[in-house]
Amino acid sequence: MNWILELPAVNATLNGASAALLIAGYLSIRRKRVALHKALMLSALAASTLFLASYLTYHANAESPKFPGRGWVRPAYFAMLLSHIVLAAGLVPMALVTLIAALRGRIEKHRRLARWTLPIWMYVSLTGVLVYVVLYGVYGASPTLKSAALFTTP
Repeated sequence: MNWILELPAVNATLNGASAALLIAGYLSIRRKRVALHKALMLSALAASTLFLASYLTYHANAESPKFPGRGWVRPAYFAMLLSHIVLAAGLVPMALVTLIAALRGRIEKHRRLARWTLPIWMYVSLTGVLVYVVLYGVYGASPTLKSAALFTTP
């Protein structure tokens, strides 16, 4: 099997790792462990950045599987997916502005921004995992390569 087709599982793993790192980072700052908080939050950012690179690589090379669910689960799935996509797009600048405030020592600004950024980032990370579980686990969807995929193996 082409390695591109394994990327949805990698993406879900990176989203899960990001969520775990966010929780650990939040708990560490609540315990006033600033250096640990910084390391954990930078690690969450790294996991999310790797996710984005993997996600873009996958979608440049593979067709998104159609959601096969019927009944009430179909609109519920698409509502979750739409909210995930919209919030993920908005999260990128939010996370960067929040990070820059912290790195510049503007801690009060960082705290104000983080009160919004953290729950949105957590939602995006967890719904990313849930989209994968529902689409590939529950419904057994199978991705396929695009005919003009950039990264193929013979």
